[in-house]
Amino acid sequence: MRRFGDLDLAEDALHEALIEALVRWPREGEPDNPAAWLVSVGRSKAIDHLRRAHRRPDKEAAALRGGHVPTDDVDELAILDDHLVADDQLALILLCCHPALNHDAQVALTLRTVAGLTTDEIARGFMIDVAAMYQRLVRAKHKIRLAGIPFGVPERERLSERLDAVMQVIYLVFSEGYASARDDEFIRHELCGEAIRLGRTLSVLVPDEPEVLGLLALMLLHDARAPGRLGPDGVIVTLEHQDRSSWRHGQIAEGVVLIDRALVLRRRGRYQIEAAIAALHSGAPSAEVTDWAQIDALYKTLRRYVPTPVVALNAAVARGMARGADAGLEMIEELVAAGELNRFHLLHATRGELLARAGRITEAIAEITTAATLAPSEAERRFLERRLGQLV
Repeated sequence: MRRFGDLDLAEDALHEALIEALVRWPREGEPDNPAAWLVSVGRSKAIDHLRRAHRRPDKEAAALRGGHVPTDDVDELAILDDHLVADDQLALILLCCHPALNHDAQVALTLRTVAGLTTDEIARGFMIDVAAMYQRLVRAKHKIRLAGIPFGVPERERLSERLDAVMQVIYLVFSEGYASARDDEFIRHELCGEAIRLGRTLSVLVPDEPEVLGLLALMLLHDARAPGRLGPDGVIVTLEHQDRSSWRHGQIAEGVVLIDRALVLRRRGRYQIEAAIAALHSGAPSAEVTDWAQIDALYKTLRRYVPTPVVALNAAVARGMARGADAGLEMIEELVAAGELNRFHLLHATRGELLARAGRITEAIAEITTAATLAPSEAERRFLERRLGQLV
């Protein structure tokens, strides 16, 4: 993309390079630097594609696409430097989050291009037809090409207009890694790592932006608990039953330092509040001594920044833990009446748990059974089925 300024061409060239690798490497052996080989072959494939398409000469065609001129003096190894790779990934997110694209297109294109999610996975997340999502992605890439949107990190003053969208998509990449809908992989560690690395890169670009610090802290705090989230049998372990000695405590300490730095800047935002909640969970030596009253208060504040049903659902859990199951159920009933989350498995799972805590076991079983039928991943279905076995 950096060389040719055409996202479709870049994707096609990479796919062709991968196919060639699948054919040649088993026969000829893997090259000393596989990544550099792929970049070099991909570049050649892109040039061949331009020639086969009988386009204008490379420089003229590149100028029409916005000034991206292919060059012959690029060091394939240099562009694979870790810092440059992170910068290029951030530039790709900024490209996908250009204001010329609507919000849904920004998110979908970033998840496809940067996070590598399939069109099927993205369509499930948006709850739309796969064909419709495919067309949305095609239109977004077409618009980037026609508008000649440049590839690169814009000047600081231009960066601010894309910052909210960039933070949101980085967090969406992390969220897909942290709780994937894939049946074969509930935690996708590589996506969590990529999101954290992009968050670090963004924090270097805007070091005095508290929400960026809050986002990075939030991801680090959640990721630090990843080793305790699945049992030896691959079944989900809830926060209250996790082995807290398995958590990455150095990473938790880093997240707490970041959120403290953010809060000193006195410009509150959703990611800072969510990170503060995560810090309270991560800092508690056990579930029994967690400061649920403070978490309940933070969720009340968070709902002013993010007035969504999902945040309200999480707030109901905190309310139920802080003030008793009936208080949480009262909030849940409001969500049920609104109807927006009635096909969301976590609504029913949460309601079931609060009902069980209130001693209403028959109702709890019915809710958790519904949750199991709606669960998007095998790991979540197995967890809910085990919970049913404990209640019956």
